[in-house]
Amino acid sequence: MIKSIYPYWTAPKNIHAFTTTRTGGVSLAPFASLNLGNRTDDNLDHVAENRKRIINAQQIPSEPYWLNQTHSTIALDISQIALQAPTGKINTHQSFEADASYTNQPKQVSVVLTADCLPVLFCSMKGDEVAAAHAGWRGLCHGILEETVKKFVCPTSEILAWMGPAISAKKFEVGIEVKHQFEKVDSNAKLAFTLINPTEQKYLADLYLIAKQRLQAMGVVNVFGGDYCTYTEQDKFFSYRRENKTGRMASMIWFD
Repeated sequence: MIKSIYPYWTAPKNIHAFTTTRTGGVSLAPFASLNLGNRTDDNLDHVAENRKRIINAQQIPSEPYWLNQTHSTIALDISQIALQAPTGKINTHQSFEADASYTNQPKQVSVVLTADCLPVLFCSMKGDEVAAAHAGWRGLCHGILEETVKKFVCPTSEILAWMGPAISAKKFEVGIEVKHQFEKVDSNAKLAFTLINPTEQKYLADLYLIAKQRLQAMGVVNVFGGDYCTYTEQDKFFSYRRENKTGRMASMIWFD
């Protein structure tokens, strides 16, 4: 049975959003079982079946806009892609080079894939704009959330953001060079790092806190989530840090 996680937030009723877990698919170990990533060395037929299952289970209104994620700061306006297509229709089975997508059109599905990186889902208070962002530490540091928020027409004070399942501060170990990169952008980022090995200058980093800092700095004050750990909750989530060769969860959002 497919099991998904739903945001606990104050989004309008016409907003549909969720993150998949690893349960309910056909993929075999180490991708067992609901792997939705087609760049993981998994059997592509299994991935296609998994995607079909989640589309049916969640009654998704159209094929999601799957992204080729490269830890960039590219946020794609998928409503514009559809308008610019010669026939008014596009092949959404193709992968678009980006790490976030935005739309102001109903029934267009934004999606990002993760397995420790932070998925962030956005919507406007009016329920007429949505976005999904893939925030690994590089993208988060360099501005993927900022680029995503820039796509919204509504004021930032009217944007809701939900931080989906990611690796928590208990398990995300990084070197001092990562800490320095974040501090160059925002000195407050130092609050998100805890020194655990002075000799090797290793730290635990809190992606949830950094994301919240960045969002609030832009005026996005309605921030929810940050309650899971993909590394420790092995029964629910894939984790690249834990297993290296593993599957991907999907975080999706659209509106009616």
